[in-house]
Order: sequence, then structure tokens, then C-alpha cells
Amino acid sequence: MVRCSEMKLFISEGTAVKTNRLTGHICLLIICGFSSSNRSVSLFSRNMDQRDEKKNQQFSRNMDQRDEKKNQQFSSPVCVHNPHLDALKDDILYHFNLGTGSHNLEAMFGDVKFVCVGGSPWRMKSFIEFIAAELAMEDPKSEYPNICAGTDRYAMYKVGPVLSVSHGMGIPSIAIMLHELIKLLHHAHCTDVTIIRIGTSGGIGLEPGTVVITETSVDATFLPKFEQVILGKTVVRNTDLDQSLAQELLHCSKELNQFETVIGNTMCTLDFYEGQARLDGAFCSYTEADKQEYLIKAREAGVCNIEMESSVFAAMCKLSGLRAAVVCVTLLDRLKGDQLSSSQEVLHSYQLRSQILIGSYIKKQLNAKAEHI
Repeated sequence: MVRCSEMKLFISEGTAVKTNRLTGHICLLIICGFSSSNRSVSLFSRNMDQRDEKKNQQFSRNMDQRDEKKNQQFSSPVCVHNPHLDALKDDILYHFNLGTGSHNLEAMFGDVKFVCVGGSPWRMKSFIEFIAAELAMEDPKSEYPNICAGTDRYAMYKVGPVLSVSHGMGIPSIAIMLHELIKLLHHAHCTDVTIIRIGTSGGIGLEPGTVVITETSVDATFLPKFEQVILGKTVVRNTDLDQSLAQELLHCSKELNQFETVIGNTMCTLDFYEGQARLDGAFCSYTEADKQEYLIKAREAGVCNIEMESSVFAAMCKLSGLRAAVVCVTLLDRLKGDQLSSSQEVLHSYQLRSQILIGSYIKKQLNAKAEHI
């Protein structure tokens, strides 16, 4: 008896009987003497090897397809919750001067993994120049053109997988921008997107220049909610942010060891003056003692800083499935005053701190991903 890899061969002088261990089928080989049987066995082995190779190739293809499906299942898309969008022939993103009919959004933005938003168009262009250098993607000949050049509402810049967008000042302005940004990312079929708001704020009991990573955005009554009137009814939405992302950013700041960084609640107000208990607006109906009492209560509620966009940012990002964080530097301690007395050079150096932190974080994430490829 002669054995092959997957077959049992029972060889007599004139006949070889083959039994396949996998199928149990029996075949016959007519051979002429032992030398012919060797040739037949060799030919049979080659056929079996070819069959096994085809099986292995098919198995490999099936595994690749299964892994691809798994990756798709674990990837996180950008969600919209509006059935009316399906009826639109062309979704016009008016304030971006973009649209699904006029632009190939997937080709333009499909590779985006990080989105950074901030109030000032100048600040967001500065950020894209900074991140381009940080990622070694800078082009000395490039001016990083504004993708939204056809409109004066917002500015948008892109380098590699990073998108930088301005959002203006206050809840209404950033909300309009986020509606169109979320739709843009959705139409571009982006997945696993991290979005971070970088900006400035007033601190409460913190030294100027401290970077605050928001744990939860609260309203002016220190409650973690965003309220909006829709069709005459008040709709309350959650303002939770991604806590794991906040911790990753804090860890990254500790590694940098360049400036003080804390995690705490951020109070989002509807106004820069009275809404933030300032005494220097055109109108004021309260005293210094009233202001101090209110800010101390805010501090006791875990509020570290005050700004005007975080609540709607947190609410909309949570609805769309975006991993989100708010990172703002404090320009002054509101317990000690209302007006900015630091020089423009000092204030500019403070504003760069959020960029430095986020730039380091993005670089670290991209390097880690490259190591796993």
C-alpha cells in the first residue's frame, strides 16, 4: 500500500483503487506494471495539489471577504436622521458653497478622519498650516486654499486626513455649520471620524493659559443639557462628550508637559456679557457680589470655563455618532476680572496651546495606525 497526502492508494499490479478521505468516493486507475503505477500516482498527486491550491485560494478569498465585512461592521459611519434627504436630487450645502450634484464629495473628503472646528477663519487656517508641518505634509508652494471660497460664511481647509473648519461665534452659527458638516461627512461616506472643537474661554479659578478639556457641557443653570425649540416645543438633548477621548487628550498633554491641562465641565451660554455675569456690557442689573456668588456656584458645580458653543456641539455630535471633544484655553480668570489685559503676543501664545495639543494627538494616532498596517 502506498500513501498520498489526502488519499489511500491500494495498488495491485494492474489496478489502483483510490479512496478520498474527504469525500469517501472511490475511483479506479488502470495501470500497466509498477512503473506505470508510479507515473499514475504522480499525475494523480499533481491533480490533487492543484485542487488543494484552488481550495486554499477560495478559502483565502472567503476569509478576506469575511474580514472586510467585519471591518465594515466595526467602522463607525457618520449618521444623519432625516428621511427627507433621500428625496433630494441634489443636497445643496449652501453655507459651504458645496453640494452633492456640483461636487464629488467622496473624492474630496472621503479620507477625512479628523475634523477640527473653531470660531475664527484665521485661526483655522493657522491650524491647518500647523498640522501640515506637524504631519510633514506641508507644501511650501501651497497657500492652503479655502474650500468654501465661494461664500463668506465659513472657511474650510484640508490637508491629508485632517479637515479644519471655522464656525463663527455662538450656538446659532456653529449649529448651522454642524448641520452641513455632518451631511458633508455622511455624503462622503466617511467613517471613524473624530471631531474636536478648539477655542478660547474664560476660566473660573484657573490661571490664564490653562487648557480645559470638557468633561460635560452644562447650561447657565449648570445642568448637562441643550434645549432647542422645534415646532413650538422645547426639545432637550444630551450634552455628553466622549470620555475616553478626553482621557486620551489629557494623557497626550501630560506627555507634552508644556502647559497646564485639566478636565472639567464647561458652561455654555447664549451671550458673552450678561449671560456670563460680566460687569462691562452695555447693560448690567447686578452687582460685583452677585457676580462672584454666581461664579463660585458654577465652580462648585464643577465648571472650569465658560464659552458659547459646546452644548450644541456636544448634542449634535452625539446624535450623528461622531467621537467628539472640546478643548479650550482660558484667556483670563473670571473671578479676577472681565476684560482681557494681557498683550496680544501673550494671548496668541495661549491660543496656540490647543493647536499644539491637538496636533500632537492627531500625529500620535496616525503613527499608531501606520504601525498596524
